[in-house]
Amino acid sequence: MKPVIGITVGEASGVGPELALKCASLPEVNERCQPVLYGPSEILRQVAVAVGLEVPLQMVDIGSLAVDSIKPGEFSRESGIASYQAVEAAIEDALALKIDAVVTGPIQKEAWHLGGVEYPGHTELLAHRCGVTDYCMMLTSAQISCVLVSIHVAFADVPESLSVEAILRSIKLGAEAMEKRHGRSARVAVCALNPHAGEQGMFSHAEEENLIVPAMTKARALGIELTGPLPPDTAFTPAVREKTDVYVCMYHDQGLIPLKALAFDDAVNVTLGLPIVRTSVDHGTALDLAWTGKANHQSMLAAIHMAVDLIDE
Repeated sequence: MKPVIGITVGEASGVGPELALKCASLPEVNERCQPVLYGPSEILRQVAVAVGLEVPLQMVDIGSLAVDSIKPGEFSRESGIASYQAVEAAIEDALALKIDAVVTGPIQKEAWHLGGVEYPGHTELLAHRCGVTDYCMMLTSAQISCVLVSIHVAFADVPESLSVEAILRSIKLGAEAMEKRHGRSARVAVCALNPHAGEQGMFSHAEEENLIVPAMTKARALGIELTGPLPPDTAFTPAVREKTDVYVCMYHDQGLIPLKALAFDDAVNVTLGLPIVRTSVDHGTALDLAWTGKANHQSMLAAIHMAVDLIDE
């Protein structure tokens, strides 16, 4: 029996509905799973007509009361509430075992804020609803995989958000994910926080010595193969990538800049440590391309395939 994959369309005024519709109509998707779309069904019908796609048979209607205020390229309080409610519904169905995985479309975080949503993004919402504290975000592709220790925090707040426990958790979850993928021990590269890995305190406040190295010592005691702390400016060179399965990055852009430079179209966001499978596109809402038929669906397609692979494991 094929697994059921819940696909949230994300920000309805962006490219999310088109991406979901495109992927749900692909034979390669339907051969592997049963896609179910979560979002405003009337918007999905409008987008389907606009871009020449079929409306999928299985939809969970969310936010229909707001459809009159949802326009292409113009996010709003109503569109934010609709996208948030779609994710909530998909999480609830996954926890109730009604669907086998959740694949999330891109959201407009400002729209969530306008709608009074307290969570800064998908990852924090998923962790809270699933009741977990040991979780982290992994961005992955064929070229590079990165686990993030801190996620959606201001850059100035990154040092205070780091701890030995958080770094160790990210190392462990990243290593476990790569072991499942490759069927062998994972090769983990840990990035330093500061230029030149802090240069023995010359360019740092001893984050490497006090936080990163102790976490690595504990990880090695668990049998995890590690290198680092690596200076961030040379950590992602081809020679290092060849012998690295996953990078542990201290903050959001440290991992996402190289990942998006190398694999913008096919990278996938995976939340590690959850009791449910959740993958996502690794790009934004592209409001300028909304409902035009020009959006690239490769990241969502990769997210769906990744979700099915994780279920099979």
